[in-house]
Amino acid sequence: MKKKVNIFWFRRDLRLDDNLGFFKALQGDFPVLPIFIFDAEILDKLPEDDARVTFIYETLQSMRNTLQNEHDSSIAMFHGKPLDIFNTLIEDYTINAVYTNHDYEPYAKTRDIAIKNLLESQNIEFKTYKDQVIFEKDEVVKKDGNPYVVYTPYMKVWKETFKSHNLDIYYTNNFLNNLIEHTRLPNLSLADIGFKTSTQKIKPYTVTPTLIQRYEDTRNFPAKDATSKLGPHLRFGTVSIRKMVKKAIAENNEIFWQELIWREFFMQILWHFPHTAERSFKSKYDRIQWRNNEEEFKVWCEGKTGYPLVDAGMRQLNETGFMHNRVRMLVGSFLCKHLLIDWRWGEAYFAEKLHDYEMASNIGNWQWVAGSGVDAAPYFRIFNPTSQIQKFDKELNYIKTWVRDFQELTYPQPMVDHKMARARCLETYKSALN
Repeated sequence: MKKKVNIFWFRRDLRLDDNLGFFKALQGDFPVLPIFIFDAEILDKLPEDDARVTFIYETLQSMRNTLQNEHDSSIAMFHGKPLDIFNTLIEDYTINAVYTNHDYEPYAKTRDIAIKNLLESQNIEFKTYKDQVIFEKDEVVKKDGNPYVVYTPYMKVWKETFKSHNLDIYYTNNFLNNLIEHTRLPNLSLADIGFKTSTQKIKPYTVTPTLIQRYEDTRNFPAKDATSKLGPHLRFGTVSIRKMVKKAIAENNEIFWQELIWREFFMQILWHFPHTAERSFKSKYDRIQWRNNEEEFKVWCEGKTGYPLVDAGMRQLNETGFMHNRVRMLVGSFLCKHLLIDWRWGEAYFAEKLHDYEMASNIGNWQWVAGSGVDAAPYFRIFNPTSQIQKFDKELNYIKTWVRDFQELTYPQPMVDHKMARARCLETYKSALN
């Protein structure tokens, strides 16, 4: 007779401790079979040396090793379409329930409805939990139930709501003996899923008391290595948001805390307004007549615009999969406003390159620089890519690190005149919006 199990489906929560869905599964009445699915629907769109896939793979192997060595268990690895994988699992096991954590992106929501319907047709419960945010969906909304579309009032209500919220940590160690006893669950190599090990590496995060305390003073200067590198770890759940908020509170740093709240603000915007994945939040901005010059886009992508701070950001991104947040605003503004290239082009390029790519934040921030999103910069705010150097890289340390030909004769002349581009942008936006 087939063994009766509960399944826990790891997704954006690649950690064994303080993982709510995993915690709940382990407290059930049946042994837990942990699984991970390399989703072909997502992977087929990525380059074979994608650093994020390498990171996910290596993290999972580390988790498997821990479970094998310490708990006589493992994680079953699969590659394919989730619906097909679950059809196979239903044949191989008697499944009581499938546990997982919520995912809020449009594709994930559609996928999860299909999985839920399949499981329920077999009388299998599909149980999902809130794990990657403190507040989700309708938990922080206006008194009339409508979502906030401006960050500051959202942030204030978020903090008020938080005061009466118990920030529990879900320690799983006491329950890991409830895992299925099987150290040889199916494994995969990167080659099995069509990938190879990336030369780019996702850096460990740094959330020391010193970094948090100095965060406000140092975070705007790209030459300083003063950002937490938390992005990819929050994205893939190798770190718990609950533990990070506890750290921010312990150090009493409002700015660091508010950065974590920005992430949730953009997540609830995407949840309430899924159309923003493809269209402007402010619909009239979809009337803008973008120039969309492919040659100019290529120059921007390669970091050869002739504006050193823009080029430094793009070259840092291309070489490392990371770009300093202050510089992201500048390169985004330059693409949309100096070159009049659709924000969706930039959003797609960042989605391909950024290790910390998070759909909600990427879309939210690109629409912010284009002026088309929630709480966006006004369209007439156009960053001057030269004066920004004086503000944020006065000693040229960041520029010299990434633009190695900066003082060479080979370094390109500015591809567009700032004054002309500014006037052209204002004229184009005005004619679309009026």
